Amino acid sequence: MKSWMKHWSVIACGVAVSVSSTIASAATDKAKLVERLQDAQAVVTQIMATPDKSIPSSILSSATCLAVIPSFKKAAFVVGGQYGQGVVTCRTSKGWSAPVFVQLAGGSFGFQIGGQATDLIIVAMNQQGLQDMLKNKFKLGADAAASAGPVGRNAQAGTDWKLNAELLTYSRSKGLFAGIDLDGTVLSQNEDDTRVMYGNAIPFETILKGNQATPAEARPFVRTVAKYFVQAREENK
Repeated sequence: MKSWMKHWSVIACGVAVSVSSTIASAATDKAKLVERLQDAQAVVTQIMATPDKSIPSSILSSATCLAVIPSFKKAAFVVGGQYGQGVVTCRTSKGWSAPVFVQLAGGSFGFQIGGQATDLIIVAMNQQGLQDMLKNKFKLGADAAASAGPVGRNAQAGTDWKLNAELLTYSRSKGLFAGIDLDGTVLSQNEDDTRVMYGNAIPFETILKGNQATPAEARPFVRTVAKYFVQAREENK
């Protein structure tokens, strides 16, 4: 009897330790996601703080979705690689949606040596761009028409981006904000991170179409995007 009780006591302790480890791991993961949301919010705020060198209001006022990838990593030694993680929110009839978590990855070949970290923003410009963002995975330049976005107030007079672009891409490195060519990189949705934030595997489309409440941790990011969108709309009335 004592042996039986001891056996089950050991099993119970093992289960308790396993559950505690899982909870601690989930808490750590969620803390990282909150930090990513905070970083994304900071990227948007800092870029839009200088109107003459930011995303033109004529573009932001037409945006259907915004993807922000803070500290996109690029390193190369003969064969280059790129990888970053970020968040996406889309405009709905109820306002800007709760975010989903995404990853951007790609490769490049060439005699390159060096490395850098860059903040990236991808702006979906129309319904096709919105449909691109709702996909689980797509390649920029192949599955979705993407081009380097114009910057600053003077760019508002340009019309090429209105005619062709589904997605406009931007980068910020060492304080310099400019359009960037991201053709060949793949944007995919991170199911694991989204599950950690929302507690279960909610379909990305459900979230980005505004059918999921925004978690408290994500509200500052979503409100920041909404604030600059409203400002851009006011400027373009």
